[in-house]
Amino acid sequence: MDTDLLRAFVAVAECEGFSAAGKILCRTQSAVSLQIKRLEDRMGESLFERTSRSVLLTPSGERLLPYARQILKLQDDAQRMMGADNRRELIRLGISEEQASAYLPSLLPRFADSHSHVHIEIYCDISANLIARFQEGLLDIVLAVRHGPTHTGELLGREPMVWVIADDTDPADWQRLPLALNPEGCIFRAHALAALGRDERQWDVRYISQSPTGINVAVQSGLAMTVKTPRSVPAGCRIIGDDEGLPDLGYIEIELHRSPGHMSEAFDSFCTDLAATVTGMQSVESVDLEILPKRGGRFAPPPPTSCGHQS
Repeated sequence: MDTDLLRAFVAVAECEGFSAAGKILCRTQSAVSLQIKRLEDRMGESLFERTSRSVLLTPSGERLLPYARQILKLQDDAQRMMGADNRRELIRLGISEEQASAYLPSLLPRFADSHSHVHIEIYCDISANLIARFQEGLLDIVLAVRHGPTHTGELLGREPMVWVIADDTDPADWQRLPLALNPEGCIFRAHALAALGRDERQWDVRYISQSPTGINVAVQSGLAMTVKTPRSVPAGCRIIGDDEGLPDLGYIEIELHRSPGHMSEAFDSFCTDLAATVTGMQSVESVDLEILPKRGGRFAPPPPTSCGHQS
């Protein structure tokens, strides 16, 4: 059985679409569609139900999927063991700087001990940009904060967001709250401005930085406050208490995206180890998918916020 056809089949099944699968496989949508047609002809079965809104597996496709995954994994493992592929395996990881600081110091040495042949390229950016690169096929794994529904994201858990300020600073001293935030597109920024807007608080975005370092310097100097998760509070700063009058920020959801076109024992091991490292963090809570509110609830991304309180 042609493994290129199986790889296209798995990609379409996991992405639930030909266009998204094509980006991950670095092929055109029409080329992927043709590969699926060839596979269906060989199997003598229709593997997908195609509608104007979705591409879903048929019962025959559901039966084939676990076998296709296993065949591809065995092929990749055999090539590595027999030396058929002399290139070192490359994993391209997308992750935010603060997540990298929290999770990678323990993960990378542990993984290197058992997979010395693997090279890892690490791209740090805000989640929205990382997801865009993943959907273009430029990243193999992305650990992201969920901004909205996707076809490829596996929900790992949720973390509370907290207001952060310098140790010796009192937010009551500010009539207009000075903020240090990421640029537009960051969900932490969106939650902060939405919460302050609902509370009718006066605020001013004084410092904007793509890097946590730029934000941390402003906050540590007592010049502004910001929003983080508890694991990311920098030295010299504290979490603003519930009794200090600032609005609740809710939670962010953490998800893992993995390319269906990348299959190997090392890749599976890295994804599993990364997920375990994240869920093992004390501040990360498990999520019951059946009780998550629909859009507009506590965990849904906040709506666009009016800038009427910004100077």
